[in-house]
Amino acid sequence: MSGNIVGTVDVAEIAFLAFVLFFIALVFWLRREDRREGYPLEDELTGAVETVGGPLHTSSIKSFRLPFGRGTVTAPTQGREPVKFAALRRENFGGAPYSPTGNPLTDGIGPAAYAQRDKLPDIDAHGRPRIVPISLDDHITVAKASTDPRGLPVIAADGKTAGTVTDLWVDRAEHMIRYLSIDTGAGTVLAPMAMATVSRKHVSIDAINAADFAGAPVPASPVEITRYEEERTIGYFGGGYLYGNQDRHEPWL
Repeated sequence: MSGNIVGTVDVAEIAFLAFVLFFIALVFWLRREDRREGYPLEDELTGAVETVGGPLHTSSIKSFRLPFGRGTVTAPTQGREPVKFAALRRENFGGAPYSPTGNPLTDGIGPAAYAQRDKLPDIDAHGRPRIVPISLDDHITVAKASTDPRGLPVIAADGKTAGTVTDLWVDRAEHMIRYLSIDTGAGTVLAPMAMATVSRKHVSIDAINAADFAGAPVPASPVEITRYEEERTIGYFGGGYLYGNQDRHEPWL
């Protein structure tokens, strides 16, 4: 027996052809699925929206049910988010850098960019707000061997005192500090813990200068922060690493 099914076609050849067809179908399916967000593309210079392509380039609308009664979302979404920012392109070619014309810390330029996330707080597996002041969760405390930042002065990038740490905002799911609540004298703002260095005598945040702390975004609620507010807060402080001081704007070499 030769093992052929029809003529010179055997089981191994059928298995190989089936794999090739499956792989081609998989590539098309993946390319359709990854176009649920960020498409259609637009021209980098003119802003003209490109075509969405044929049936092999676009996905059918799919609905996702959100947990804890937060409704449904569909993808791909219809329409495009308006994008307006205070900046001018330095040169007229694709990939050219932009120069800010307003306040780069709040205008969403470069490292200060932020996404338009939903105006709802992130939640844990139990449906509770995930990031809250430490006083609202009895299960999280500062380790005895660590320095408690509360009550310590905050030293900014210019070496001046920006305020005093008054509270800690913790992540209930990860059991870690996410934000420091800082009293600037003019109000209370949140600063990302990831950008802070805690010592025994003070807290250093070298992202922005002391005068810029007063302009940081402030959550609307004193006990929770929305995803939209988190984006704005992290973008504000992150932008300071480029726009906080004049000598940070250009390369060292």
